[in-house]
Amino acid sequence: MRKFKININGNSYEVEVEELEVDYSSVQTSVIAKPPIQQTTDQPSAASTASVKPTASSELAVKPSPTPIGHVGSIQVKAPMPGNILDIRVKEGDMIKKGQVVMILEAMKMENEIMPPQDGNIASINISVGAVVNSGDLLFSIK
Repeated sequence: MRKFKININGNSYEVEVEELEVDYSSVQTSVIAKPPIQQTTDQPSAASTASVKPTASSELAVKPSPTPIGHVGSIQVKAPMPGNILDIRVKEGDMIKKGQVVMILEAMKMENEIMPPQDGNIASINISVGAVVNSGDLLFSIK
């Protein structure tokens, strides 16, 4: 057991962490989408102690590459911010024009229109409706 003293917003907390022996070669990983942790409004006293016990299997997550190996056009349009894909208004092979709404990305309760930087054909759509994307993830490509 190791003890740490942590200062958060001027409050001092003592934390005990138990070290576990984990054989990571046998751990299976999977992608887990979890909502952010909500902080409670109750402030623990400075003398309170918290025990942190890591878990081995389900808490480890490996994010696969959002870009499938396949045909990708010369112009790649990436997510400007993290969010959820609400709607995709085109399909592969469609002719699109600069400024046309290709998909809707919801971020922070706002719907953002994703538009191509120039005219062209959709070479690939690399996400699907309902997908959670991070900033910089490839959404679609144009040829």
